[in-house]
Amino acid sequence: MCLLAGVGIGLSLILLFFLPKNILYPYIGPFFFRAGMGGQVDTVLFVFGLTALVGIWLVGTLIDHWLRTLVLASIALFMIAGCILGFAGTSPIAIYVGIVLWGLSFGGAATLFQTASARAAGEGADIAQSMIVTVWNAAIAAGGIVGGLLLDHLGTTVIPWAATVLLLGALMIVAVASRSGFTRMPHNG
Repeated sequence: MCLLAGVGIGLSLILLFFLPKNILYPYIGPFFFRAGMGGQVDTVLFVFGLTALVGIWLVGTLIDHWLRTLVLASIALFMIAGCILGFAGTSPIAIYVGIVLWGLSFGGAATLFQTASARAAGEGADIAQSMIVTVWNAAIAAGGIVGGLLLDHLGTTVIPWAATVLLLGALMIVAVASRSGFTRMPHNG
């Protein structure tokens, strides 16, 4: 029962992390155009990609001993990035800072959530990993739909805030889920 709860928590976190990513990322172009940065979309996304690589490296280096801390940090950085983007207005510096934090938070996120789900599932890790694919794809589809509806009905300024609200739910789940896949990996050695 506890293992199933851990897998459910992991799947909830995947939805609450990747849904905001997929609300924000596909509609980042219109967001940049509103900020007067339409000609910099490629540069900003390049910066996002570079910082995501740094995030991957950090997670790969630290995940064995700091899974819970890294998950909390990833969600918190993404929330901070959402707030910065929400308040940025037309400030290119603020937008770049938000993008850097978002990239750092996003880079290793898949590894973090897959590791937590596998740990929670134990011997059922293969089944948990297949469920991740379903939730991940649902987050992609739902994010596109929700982001499009937000853009059409409320405009670009609400998109980072919608992402931030969902991330708050993810942060609260991890804060209370200290035993469900978010424990320190035992050291064999």
